[in-house]
Amino acid sequence: MERSTVTGKAKCARGRWQAAGFTLLELMIVISIIIILASITLPQYQKTITYTREAVLRDDLRKMRGLIDQFAADKGRLPQSLDEIVSEGYMREVPIDPFTGQKDWAIMNGEDPNSSEGEQGVTDVHSASADTSTEGTPYSEW
Repeated sequence: MERSTVTGKAKCARGRWQAAGFTLLELMIVISIIIILASITLPQYQKTITYTREAVLRDDLRKMRGLIDQFAADKGRLPQSLDEIVSEGYMREVPIDPFTGQKDWAIMNGEDPNSSEGEQGVTDVHSASADTSTEGTPYSEW
């Protein structure tokens, strides 16, 4: 069998030119290697996504708690909701919970220490997710 280096074709015994290609075995080996590599990297990719969401959740909670404290210090009372913090200009919008994909934060209300009449206000905020973190604690307890 004579091969042409210019055209990438091989000359068969009858004198015709046939396209040189991959055999089924070669394709199966390449596909198997790709599947093995994908199965190794997929779990690590999923862990990275979870760690990233946890970092975003920690940052959002820290910022919102700081803004609740700032609001209370500036206004002399606790906010009644996260929407009040937004409407007063302390933050642009309520962030999306990275685990629920919604703006459905679990709000903790408590007695306002600055109020003489025992009024209530937002004292803390948690994730509304029922999932458990990589550390083993529920996100709703963060």
